[in-house]
Amino acid sequence: PVDVSRLELVVGTVRSVKRHPDADSLYVEEIDLGGDAPRQVVSGLVKHISEDDFTGLRVVCVANMKPSKMRGVESTAMVLCGTNAEGKTEPVAPPAGAANGARVSCEGFVGDADPTLNPRKKIFETVSIDFSVTPEGIAAYKGVPFACAEGPCTLPTIREGVIK
Repeated sequence: PVDVSRLELVVGTVRSVKRHPDADSLYVEEIDLGGDAPRQVVSGLVKHISEDDFTGLRVVCVANMKPSKMRGVESTAMVLCGTNAEGKTEPVAPPAGAANGARVSCEGFVGDADPTLNPRKKIFETVSIDFSVTPEGIAAYKGVPFACAEGPCTLPTIREGVIK
């Protein structure tokens, strides 16, 4: 089935952040997703979070995106963020105590994540239509919380919104 279980959602910690050399709106981050080496991720968050606030932040990433170049710099994952009606955007936060590399899932949606999402099949785009931020600030898929063993994934300040 095309549902959230196809996405490899993983807890990580942003180890470093720098500005993209050729794009004012993009950051290039090194994110520890619990593997052998940090992953390089390019995110369009310059308008939403400072380098200092982003560095050290715990995040939830889609770790099985097909690596792609964004303005010439390779990105090997994607940071999930919530956005409210006013356009405020912030990264989804994993629960306290969740280790880097911990899998995030939604109860009732089980299955193995694709090794790599095929961009032509638009799996992320299809699934993420049903992502939301609840009135309590919990990240959800079809109303079911994104969670690890330690608890649900949340948004620090956004209440009601979309996740992408």
